[in-house]
Amino acid sequence: MVSSAGKGDAGAGAEQLPLIRAARGRAAPRARPRTWRGAPLAERLPVARVLVDKGQLHLDRYFDYAVPAAMDDRARPGVRVRVRFGAGERGGRREGGRLINGFLVERVAESDFPGVLAPIAQVLSTEQVLGPGLLRLCRSVADRYAGSLADVVQLAVPPRVARVEEEPAAAPLPPPAAPGPGGWHRYPEGPAFLHALAAGGTPRAVWSALPGPGWPEELARALATALAAGRGALAVLPDGRAAARVDAALTALTGPGRHVLLTAESGPEIRYRRWLAVSRGAVRAVIGTRAAMFAPVRELGLAAVWDDGDSSHRDDHAPQPHARDVLLLRAAQERAAFLCGGHACTAEAAQLVEAGWARPLAAARETVRAVAPRVRTVTETDESRDEAARAARLPTLAWQAIRDGLALGPVLVQVPRRGYVPRLACEDCRSPARCARCGGPLAAPGPGGTPECGWCGEAAPQWHCPVCGGLRLRARVVGARRTAEELGRAFPSVTVRTSGRDQILAGVPDRPLLVVSTPGAEPLVTGGPGYAAAVLLDGWALLGRPDLRAGEEALRRWLNAAALVRPAPDGGRVVVLAEPAERAVQALVRWDPAGYVVRELADRAALGLPPAHRMASVAGPEEAVRALLGTVALPRDAVVLGPVALPPAPGGTARRPGGPAPGEVWHRALIRVPLGGGAPLAAALKSAQATRLAHGDPATARVRIDPADIG
Repeated sequence: MVSSAGKGDAGAGAEQLPLIRAARGRAAPRARPRTWRGAPLAERLPVARVLVDKGQLHLDRYFDYAVPAAMDDRARPGVRVRVRFGAGERGGRREGGRLINGFLVERVAESDFPGVLAPIAQVLSTEQVLGPGLLRLCRSVADRYAGSLADVVQLAVPPRVARVEEEPAAAPLPPPAAPGPGGWHRYPEGPAFLHALAAGGTPRAVWSALPGPGWPEELARALATALAAGRGALAVLPDGRAAARVDAALTALTGPGRHVLLTAESGPEIRYRRWLAVSRGAVRAVIGTRAAMFAPVRELGLAAVWDDGDSSHRDDHAPQPHARDVLLLRAAQERAAFLCGGHACTAEAAQLVEAGWARPLAAARETVRAVAPRVRTVTETDESRDEAARAARLPTLAWQAIRDGLALGPVLVQVPRRGYVPRLACEDCRSPARCARCGGPLAAPGPGGTPECGWCGEAAPQWHCPVCGGLRLRARVVGARRTAEELGRAFPSVTVRTSGRDQILAGVPDRPLLVVSTPGAEPLVTGGPGYAAAVLLDGWALLGRPDLRAGEEALRRWLNAAALVRPAPDGGRVVVLAEPAERAVQALVRWDPAGYVVRELADRAALGLPPAHRMASVAGPEEAVRALLGTVALPRDAVVLGPVALPPAPGGTARRPGGPAPGEVWHRALIRVPLGGGAPLAAALKSAQATRLAHGDPATARVRIDPADIG
């Protein structure tokens, strides 16, 4: 029989509970482990504690199984196993549960369970993929985010590919030679950071990277310095393109064979082969995207994250850990250095500096002015005196910047939205155009096309405004394809290329052409100093979003695009279409992301908002949210905000994992605690959620710690 190694009965199967409770009522002594079929047991440490592949919170504990003697040599801690789960006894006859996968965590001499232990059904592999360090990290992440250990382990350990495990392990290469400071000499504290790394220290820094193409080589030098000191190194980047740039830079510094690239684009077999090389100690450095945050690097010396404000760093699967926070945990647990870099700076990174946990690593103002482009602002209400400028929806200053830039090289135009016209409004009263069926926003799929709902896809050929009765539509937001079409008419002799989610350009040549891109998809200029100019359109659409991070995110997107433009002394010019008085716009003009985020952090602290305070969200059907709030034993200093109704889920789509069904209305409550109260809050919410699940409550709420979208 399967038994729970945790406290209480919540971990047992439904059939087990009466038997367990009856045994406890008789105060039965502990029984020597034995199996149902009487198979001989391992002589030493015959009990295996197994983490089963069940992500429910009420099953978030280890379960005890007997180790048959035939599996003694193979059943080692960290291996994958198969066990029968949910077994019990009916009518005096023992019945087995269904086979599920799990990980053998440890071997012990005896079990707390007084009954009969089921044997391990199969040792799937002798590869010890869940080592003690990785297990400890996964447990810390699960506790921080009020999630289950099994869910985090599923994120941390890639799926098994049997034939890859049969390949022999390669011998590790000797440490490379220590690199010089390279581009780090541009930062007053840069050489000192590398020196501390080389000496085996644990420096921690928030790095404001200079604009230009030098940051991949600088990050690679930090990784190579840790390798040269005989330690491991790990860098997590937001996408495969950025990871490939750092991969190429580190290969140029240290040669091949000393690090691996872990990205989703590699495919499961290649990714597992590389992951195993790290787990076996054949390579000591990893460069990768989000999933690489759990890479089992041995003797980790440096954990680095680039552009931590990018939403790609937060995993979509429960419990939705953020790469920055996971690397912070690793740096503390493994006594490693930490580097958080980017052209922009998040409030979370600024808080690390304010708390004294990390030091700022930035260049002098004279250096910034020498390498940054010149930034000008203009509002969209400025009248365009040129017919071509009006045709392209551009104020004269922006149109002139494009025209002058094309005389020098390529010009970048950043558009906040993809598509043609992703948002429509009434021509007369400017009310947003909504679908009569589901209430979703109407969009124009192409020139002359019938408006369609962005949620359910329903066409609206006979649309009329419910506010004023108007029949005409206008564009509220113009997408990348429509912008490219208009620019093509304004500059008929210039090639116009688009880069977005459907097709991201890796690079463009250093010659006159227009590149229309959505944020994050901007291609590099190959063989040249960068874009001659950049125009950042529709700044109001970014700044006007109903989001706590709207200004921070707008500045991050603008800085990442402007960093691709050549320096001002070389003619580089950036024009942003946004209100000049906005704080984020002024920070872009001065190229001062740290100054902006320090003031932002102070404002949030005064209002009790993250990251100055820790916050959790409880979302779901109203009855489930109120039931959980009525059950949970919150810390005394917790403040509950809500619950309030959320906008209905988009119709015509499938239910999102962990989200509402189409058309379903959820409610959400926010729970706020001071810094230092995050751990008790997460523990209380996790315990309450597990209790409700164990009692079979039909309506459950979704708990998220440090939610990304609190409005």
